[in-house]
Amino acid sequence: MHQKIKSYLNSDTDAASLAFYRLAFGIMMFLGMVRFALNGWIDKFYIKPVFHFTYYGFGWVKPFGYATYGLFVVCAVAALMVAFGYKYRLGIILFFLSFTYIELMDKTTYLNHYYFISVMSFVLIFLPANVFFSADAKNNPQLHSETVPRYTVDVLKILLGIVYFYAGLAKLNSDWLIDAMPLKIWLTSNTHLPIIGPLLGKEWVAYAFSYIGAVYDLFIVFLLLNRRTRWFAFILVVVFHVLTRILFPIGIFPFVMIVSSLVFFSSGFHRRILFFVQDLWFRVNTSLLRRAAVFPHPQPLSEGEGSSFTQAAAESAILESNSTTNNAQQSASEIRQNPRLRSISEIRVPKIEGKLPTTYNQQPTNRLIPAFLALFILFQLIFPFRYLAYPQELFWSEEGFRFSWRVMLMEKAGYTQFKVTDSITGKTIYINNHEHLTAFQEKQMSFQPDFILEYAHYLHDLYARKGMADPAVYADSYVALNGRLSTRYIDPKVNLAKQDESFSHKTWILPFKDTITGF
Repeated sequence: MHQKIKSYLNSDTDAASLAFYRLAFGIMMFLGMVRFALNGWIDKFYIKPVFHFTYYGFGWVKPFGYATYGLFVVCAVAALMVAFGYKYRLGIILFFLSFTYIELMDKTTYLNHYYFISVMSFVLIFLPANVFFSADAKNNPQLHSETVPRYTVDVLKILLGIVYFYAGLAKLNSDWLIDAMPLKIWLTSNTHLPIIGPLLGKEWVAYAFSYIGAVYDLFIVFLLLNRRTRWFAFILVVVFHVLTRILFPIGIFPFVMIVSSLVFFSSGFHRRILFFVQDLWFRVNTSLLRRAAVFPHPQPLSEGEGSSFTQAAAESAILESNSTTNNAQQSASEIRQNPRLRSISEIRVPKIEGKLPTTYNQQPTNRLIPAFLALFILFQLIFPFRYLAYPQELFWSEEGFRFSWRVMLMEKAGYTQFKVTDSITGKTIYINNHEHLTAFQEKQMSFQPDFILEYAHYLHDLYARKGMADPAVYADSYVALNGRLSTRYIDPKVNLAKQDESFSHKTWILPFKDTITGF
C-alpha cells in the first residue's frame, strides 16, 4: 500500500488539465463579480442594510460602507490574474481572501456554491496551476512545465465528486422520496413557463424530478470518470443544470458546475480548448493592432518608399493569412519570427508527442502539500455529517445544515415577532422588523435559529443604548417546513438575550412534531 501511494504521488499528468481549470475558474469568477455589481447587489446586500448577520466566530467581518466596492474590484482583478496566470500565487490568494471575506460579511446570502468557490480557490493556492499556458510561465521559462503531479488534478475531481455525491445522499430522505417535497411546491409555481409549464403542475412530475435528481447526483461523477460514458454524462450535466437554472433562482451555480465538470475530460480535450483560446487571443490582438494602425494598410507611395511598402505588404499578407487559417501552430511560428507581432505576448501551447517530460520542479516543501490536501479532503468528507451530533431533526433546527452540500431540500417559511422588555419597569415594546432588516434578511431570519438569536442580541444592545435596563428579548415564532402546518418554533418564555451562540445544541428550539427519515 505504501509503495502504491508513493508511486501515485510520484506520477505525473499533462499540465493542460490544470491550466484549463485555472483559466475557466478565473473567467467564471470574474464574470460572477461583474454580474454581482451590475445587478446592484453590492449596495443591496452589503451597504444599505443597517445590520448584518454574521457567522459564529466571524462577527468581526463587516462591510466597509462604500469602500466595499473596492473589495469587489480587488476580487475581480484577482480572478483575472488567476485566469491569465499572471502572478498566479498572489492572485489566487487575493481571490480566496477577498471572495471569502465577501461571503462572511452577511450569511443571509449563503449558498452552497459560494462555499464551493471558497473551497476550490483555497485548494488552488497549493496547486501549480501556473506552470503551463500562463503569463508566469511565459515570463519565467524556468517555471514552465508540460506536466504536473497527478494528484493536483485528481484533488479537483474529488472535491467536485463530494459535492455531487453528498447532494445525492442528502436527497435520500422521506420528504424527498415519499412526499416529493419541496419540488411539489416549487414546480407548481412554474406552470406559466412555455412547453413544460403545464406538466409542472402534475404530481407525478414532482416525483419524477425528485427521483431523477437523486439518481443524477449520486451517479453523475462515476459516469464522468468513465471515458465511455463521459460525453453522455456531460450532456446530462448540461441538461440538468440548464433546467434547474430555468426553474429556480440559483444564480451562477449551474454554470459553475457545468464548466467544473469539464475537468473530468482528457488532457487532449483541454489542450484543444487551450489551442482555441490561443488562436482566439491571437485574432483579437491582430484586430486591435489593425484598428490602432500599428500595421497600417498600404498607402499610395511617394518616390523612394518602395522598400517600406514591401515590408508593410508582407506583414499585411501574414495577418491576412492568419485570419483565414485554423492552424494555430503556424500562427504562433509567424508571431515568433516577427519581432513586432511577438509583442502581442502570445501564449504557447505546444503539442506533445510520446512520453510527457517530467519537468515539474518539486520543491522539498511541496512534498508536504499532498499530505495537507489529503487531510483537507478528509475534513470535507467528515464535516457534513456533524449534524449527527445534534439531537433535533436537521431540517427543523438546521444545526449542522450549512457547509454540508444539502442543495434545495427545504421549503421553509416563518413568522417571528420580537418583544423587548425592560427588566425593571416591565415596559414592553413590540419590534417592527422592517425598521432594522431588509425584506430578504427578515425572511431568512424568521426560520433560522442562529439568525433569530443574533438578531435578539442586536435588539438587546440597541435598546440598552436607548436607556432600557437589561432588556429581555422574547420571540414569538412559527415555522412551516416542506408543506406541513405552521408550528411554534422558539420557546416564547426564553429570554434570548441571555442565550449565547455556540456549537452546542440550542435547547430553546421547540421539538419537531413529525419524523423525517433518511440522511
